[in-house]
Amino acid sequence: MTTSPTTTLIPPDLTWFNNAKFGIFIHWGIYSVGQYPESWSFYNHGAKGQDPSDSLSFEDYMAQRHAFLTRRYDPAAWAALFAEAGARYAVLTTKHHDGMALWDTAEHLSVVRDTPAARDLVGPFCEAMRAQNIHAGLYYSHLDWTHPDYPSLCHAEGIVTDHPGYARSYTLDKDDPVRWENFLRFHRLQLRELCERYSPDLLWFDGDWERTPAKWRFEELNQLLRTWRPGVVINSRIGTFGDYATPEQGIPTTPPIGPWELCYTMNRTWAMATDPSYKTSAELIRLLIECVGMGGNLLLNISPLGDGTIFYEQARILREIGAWLRPHAKAIYDTQAGLPHGYFYGPSTLSADRKTLYLFQLEHPSNEVSVKGIHNRILSITLLNGDGTQIPHRVSGGASWAGVPGVVWLDLKNIAPTPHATVIKLELDGPLSLYTGHGQVITQN
Repeated sequence: MTTSPTTTLIPPDLTWFNNAKFGIFIHWGIYSVGQYPESWSFYNHGAKGQDPSDSLSFEDYMAQRHAFLTRRYDPAAWAALFAEAGARYAVLTTKHHDGMALWDTAEHLSVVRDTPAARDLVGPFCEAMRAQNIHAGLYYSHLDWTHPDYPSLCHAEGIVTDHPGYARSYTLDKDDPVRWENFLRFHRLQLRELCERYSPDLLWFDGDWERTPAKWRFEELNQLLRTWRPGVVINSRIGTFGDYATPEQGIPTTPPIGPWELCYTMNRTWAMATDPSYKTSAELIRLLIECVGMGGNLLLNISPLGDGTIFYEQARILREIGAWLRPHAKAIYDTQAGLPHGYFYGPSTLSADRKTLYLFQLEHPSNEVSVKGIHNRILSITLLNGDGTQIPHRVSGGASWAGVPGVVWLDLKNIAPTPHATVIKLELDGPLSLYTGHGQVITQN
């Protein structure tokens, strides 16, 4: 087995990732031709409590590969749509838990050899994204439920099975060391292929939960990856060696420490575009605002069809997000988390120099709204809508001689609301300075 490099590696520069704010997640593979979830549909097949409509046998699952034609795959069209939506990065599932690689890997399953697609799908994706100045990210599942040397556990039943499709011929507790080393060799080989052929800007890992970080040897892997692809940004599903946190499907009420990204589906699924339970564009725009207001990113999932086209409902939602983002770009991109809870009752962001504060009013008020605790002198308060409409405001209370700022009241009752969110721009006389005291007795006026 390859050992860890001894060279001290320089941590990646996360500036682009922190500034990007909005990315597109793409679940695409042989599962895209049918009506069944990716990988899990065969893994849970027959499990107690499993909905039969969401599962199928391993043989039927793998038979889907014969219909994976990708005849209308046009990565340039994908990239143009993502750019129109305002995305700054995109992440493609190069191999999900089913083991089917979307590139011409040297070992195991590949769409190049094992499907009618018969071509590399990853290289054209990376090239098209970069042509639109979109950072290219690659998803990769550590575990592989079809590799003959990968041992797995049927967590739904809590027992080990010997079903050939699951490659479960030995248990978690009694691993065969030779076979595990063989699997790790294969695992590293595929990741080296991805790094050296496609130079991804980001690696998005998944499928780490069936082994401990020590068993996966993630410290070693981290150094290998940063040797094969210096500067690559890595998500958190690699033990403690990732660069940012990846909460899933539910926005945090308290943001993770450090950089983070919420991955989220448009409907209830990662890979079934025809599932009709789509969230509205208004809901997703609000979610993006809330993520950015807490200093995070939104990675919004789409699920192209088996022929490579993007489902019309998903394309419509992406365009509506982009239409809102364009006039409000300064409040989203290249910003940092805004005011702490209690200073303003809504999300907010700060410009990189901390001299401009953006307030997001998600519901239009009937009267005034307030922002508290700002020590700075406010130079102007305007709408971020292109015409610079001035917002009437007043300051109430406070004790300047004691360092206690007053409350700034913004009068929005005569301001026409902006669809989805009204963004208010406060220009300050210097970097934001906030009052953090709890009041005091004033003994002299």
